[in-house]
Amino acid sequence: MNFIISAHAMQRSTERGIPREMIEEILSNPDKIIDDESGEDGQKVYQSLFTFSNEKTYLVQVFVNVSSEPLVVKTTYRTSKLNKYYES
Repeated sequence: MNFIISAHAMQRSTERGIPREMIEEILSNPDKIIDDESGEDGQKVYQSLFTFSNEKTYLVQVFVNVSSEPLVVKTTYRTSKLNKYYES
């Protein structure tokens, strides 16, 4: 899959402890792909569950503009609020 990571997404990923390899894994094999609720056309949220070094499981979300080629990663996010943001 061809994609680029925006400068904003790289900065946020670094701040949030989300390595590039994790972004690549989520994009190539996501648990789910959902529509972005912001209403922005062509944007999807790729998401997967990961256990981090603190032994806590987080939902990692990668916000992607899928209407461009290559895909553009706009930002990343992680949350421990699995019940709120991740429905199985």
